[in-house]
Amino acid sequence: ATDGTVLCFDPAENVHRNGILHTSTIPATISAAIAEAARKAAEQILGALDYVGVIGIEFFVLADGSLVANEMAPRVHNSGHWTEAACIVSQFEQHIRAVAGLPLGNPRRHSNCVMQNLIGDDILAVPDWLKRDDTLVHLYGKTESRPGRKMGHVTTLTGKAS
Repeated sequence: ATDGTVLCFDPAENVHRNGILHTSTIPATISAAIAEAARKAAEQILGALDYVGVIGIEFFVLADGSLVANEMAPRVHNSGHWTEAACIVSQFEQHIRAVAGLPLGNPRRHSNCVMQNLIGDDILAVPDWLKRDDTLVHLYGKTESRPGRKMGHVTTLTGKAS
């Protein structure tokens, strides 16, 4: 936020296929200590950059439990798209609130979930996804499917957050 407030969405556990994000699962299977270390590292990064807005930071968890920052995306990010289905305030709304100087929303999630990208011909499964009552379907409006092209994503709620 413009006043320096930092709030974090829960960390996602990401799985990539062919170098493209395939799924984000929340909650991640990491300890509370690792999640807290990631939050603290994110706060330090944002403070050092005097950053305002949503940022995606990808961490690798090493065998000894330490973290290595691999990538930063200074914007809303595909790995946070799950927030539109599982949180009251999504990453998209939170970004606008932050850059407009509005109060930040509570990033707490109400549901556990799995977000899956629809890549290339995965788009053909949309009629089946639409039949599910536990899944939000978000299509990007692209008219041509190509291998490796993100066509949309689906977020399936998997239970109440604890």
